[in-house]
Amino acid sequence: MRRVESVAEYRKFREEFSDQKLGFVPTMGALHIGHASLIERSVTECDITVLSIYLNPTQFNNPGDLDKYPVTLENDLLMAENLGVDVVLLPDYHQVYPDNFRYLVEETSFSRQLCGAHREGHFTGVLTVVMKLLNIVRPQCAYFGKKDYQQYQLIRDMVEAFFMDVNIIGCDTIREEDGLALSSRNLNLDDHSRELAPELHKAIERNIADAQVVSQLDVLGFDVDYIKTIDGRRYAAASLGKVRLIDNISVDEVTS
Repeated sequence: MRRVESVAEYRKFREEFSDQKLGFVPTMGALHIGHASLIERSVTECDITVLSIYLNPTQFNNPGDLDKYPVTLENDLLMAENLGVDVVLLPDYHQVYPDNFRYLVEETSFSRQLCGAHREGHFTGVLTVVMKLLNIVRPQCAYFGKKDYQQYQLIRDMVEAFFMDVNIIGCDTIREEDGLALSSRNLNLDDHSRELAPELHKAIERNIADAQVVSQLDVLGFDVDYIKTIDGRRYAAASLGKVRLIDNISVDEVTS
C-alpha cells in the first residue's frame, strides 16, 4: 500500500495507471465497518482502489465539532492495508485548498433543507472538497454510503450538473445489531447515550406521522433537529448530548 501526501506525487502515480479502472473512497478517517464495506466494494469492482483520509474543516459550521472529531490514523492505515487499498491519499489543508477556499461549490436548493438548514455552509464545504478530490484522484467510480443520503444525492447531482466523468455509487447503510447506523461520531457517545441511540432508527421505522416521531424522541431525551419525509424517504437528525446522529430510510421500510 502506497501512502501519498502530495497532490503532485499522486498525479504522477495516476499516470502510471491511466489504463486501469480506479475506484475511490473519500473519508475523514476514524474508519469503521461502514467504510470497510465501501472499500471492499471498490476492491472487488476496480483494478486500483484509492482511499483518501482528510478531515475537512470547511464543512464544519461549529469549530467545536471539528475539534471533537475522532482521529485514529494508525488504525485507519492498518484497516486500509488489510482490505487491499492500493493508495492512501493524505493531503493537508494547503494541498486541498491552495486558494484558501476562495472558490467554492454551492447548491441552492436541496442543500438548504434538512442538515443544511441547521448547519450553515456545511454542504458548500462538502461539495467543494468532494469536487476537488474527484479532480485530483480522477477515478472511474467513487463510493459513498447512503447513511447520509442527502449528501449522496447532492454529490450525485453535482457530478451530473458539471458533466464530471465519474460514476457515483451509493452503498447501503451498515448498522450495528441494534440498528444504530455506523458513524465515526458514535465513538463520542457515552454509555447511556450509546444505549439510547438505536431508538432513533426504531422511531423512524414506525408507521406514524413525522411529527409523532419527533414527539416520541423528545420524550426519550433526544434533541431533534428534524424528522422529515421527502420524495419517498424519511430523514432524521437528532442529538444526544453533544453527539449529532443522522439516519434515513425509504418509506418502503416503514413497518409498524
